[in-house]
Amino acid sequence: MKSILSICFILILQIGVPKIIHAQLPTPSLVGYWHNWNDTSAPYIPLTAIDNRYNVIEISFAVPVSPQDMTMTFIPDNITVPAFISQVQALQAAGKKVLLSIGGANAFIDLTTTVNRDAFIASMTNMLVTYGFDGMDIDIEHGNAITITGGTIASPTNISQQHLIVAIQQIMQNYRTTFGNKMLLTMAPETAYVTGGMSAYGGIWGGYLPIINALRDSIDMLHMQLYNSGSMYGIDGGIYTQGNADFIVAMTEAVVQGFQTGGGFFQGLPAHKIAVGLPACGNAAGGGFVNDVTVKSAIDYIRGNGPKPGLYTLTNTYPDLGGMMTWSINWDAVNTCETSYNYAINFELIFSTPTALSELNSSENTVKLFPNPSNGNFYIQSKISSAELTITDVAGKIIYADQHFAEMQQVVLPEQGIFLIQLRTESEVLNGKIIITK
Repeated sequence: MKSILSICFILILQIGVPKIIHAQLPTPSLVGYWHNWNDTSAPYIPLTAIDNRYNVIEISFAVPVSPQDMTMTFIPDNITVPAFISQVQALQAAGKKVLLSIGGANAFIDLTTTVNRDAFIASMTNMLVTYGFDGMDIDIEHGNAITITGGTIASPTNISQQHLIVAIQQIMQNYRTTFGNKMLLTMAPETAYVTGGMSAYGGIWGGYLPIINALRDSIDMLHMQLYNSGSMYGIDGGIYTQGNADFIVAMTEAVVQGFQTGGGFFQGLPAHKIAVGLPACGNAAGGGFVNDVTVKSAIDYIRGNGPKPGLYTLTNTYPDLGGMMTWSINWDAVNTCETSYNYAINFELIFSTPTALSELNSSENTVKLFPNPSNGNFYIQSKISSAELTITDVAGKIIYADQHFAEMQQVVLPEQGIFLIQLRTESEVLNGKIIITK
């Protein structure tokens, strides 16, 4: 029998490999799910018409052929395949990351058999290469692949779950073989499958924990769905319900700090790998919508930028929180339940405020750079309304220049290292320093 890598290589030769640019997730990330269908309440949007603030777009969804056949399929709706690929490439050229999300509310994923496991690997690899996606998102909400049948977080006994872990690892290896770099990996589990493990460990409760644990070094962002949820324990022992600041704060800290379960201790993920996942408006989910003022107060508190907005008390602050996620871009675009792109606007408002840890000021305390260190995507903020901006490396080579800097500007640098920032006007010169890590 031919290996999965061989099969995938043949498929790649048949379809050709798009020339695309891959990199890390933007910092901070605004992750939005995009509907590959038309809905009268949340109409179809061309990819190129998405609000520019969304820098991570999750294409929804790749689904199996049937509950018995785990060959995954994705066909663009309302557009031809070549036109869709062109739109994906346009987003990537603008610095956005475009991932293919698998699962959703209606798909059942079961990889118990090796036949289904191998079909899943081959079909997902084929689609990632065909469309030139930057990676894939795991939004599995039903099926044996995400249930606990015994064992521990570190050593699950569910064959389907084991096969899902192996499949994702193999798809990532296939991707690296094809493109020469890392495939982006995000996950959007429902709360029961993560923090639900504190109240019980079995069935759906804690079902994602072995998967997250096994893939923790490969995961770029975990954005748990803080909606359509029942009550959940926080790590303080309190019980919290969706739709308020306490739920946002408690659930976010839980996945960073980790928690005890019947399957052992779940070690949390770094804050920069965590995004807060919420509905774009009230009609986008069955429950869990939170107004923008409350969302901002909760995330400000998490990042150390504001007072406690409810009863839950953080054990620490997390200035490097990875960002925000929403279901969905299409719901955010309509003005029938909130102002159009209200969620994206609120994201911009929240993350335009530097944190005490992430800003690095000049001696005059007037140049703010955040986040710092950065993965290459950062903001420069100053009270100066008109200045010449120059960024140089430590050898004095000009890396970036703009003669029209005004108060705040986003900059993307492709190289790692230490870079010097200078803002110059006719009357003063202000300096700062940024550290870029890759």
